[in-house]
Amino acid sequence: MARIAGIDLPDNKTILYALPHISGIGHFSARRILDAVGIELNRKVKDLNEEEIASIRKEIDSNYKVEGGLRADISANIKRYIEIGSYRGLRHRAGLPVRGQRTRTNARTRKGPRRTSGTIKKKS
Repeated sequence: MARIAGIDLPDNKTILYALPHISGIGHFSARRILDAVGIELNRKVKDLNEEEIASIRKEIDSNYKVEGGLRADISANIKRYIEIGSYRGLRHRAGLPVRGQRTRTNARTRKGPRRTSGTIKKKS
C-alpha cells in the first residue's frame, strides 16, 4: 500500500482514481500530476515501484497544498473573513449559506435542524 501525504492509497485501484483520496487533489489534478511525472494513467497502485511513488510524492509536495496544510489555510481564511467583518464572515459566523444560496427554503444542511418554539401556557 502506497502512502502519499499521510494517506494510504488503495492498492486495487488505478493511480488515477487513487490519488483523489488525498484531500486537495481531484481527478484533474491527479491527471496533471501523472502527466508531469510520466506514469501511465491505468497503472494499479500495487504495480508502482518505490521510485515512481517517490516521484509522485515529490511532485505533490512541491506543487500542491494537500491535507493538513490545505485545511489550515481554509480555516485561516474563514477566521480572517470573520475578523474583518466582511459579508462572508458574517454569514460564516451566523452559520448561514455563504455563496448566495436562498435561505427562505432549502438551507437546512447549513442551518441545522429546525428549532421550533412551543407555546407557553398562561397561569390561570
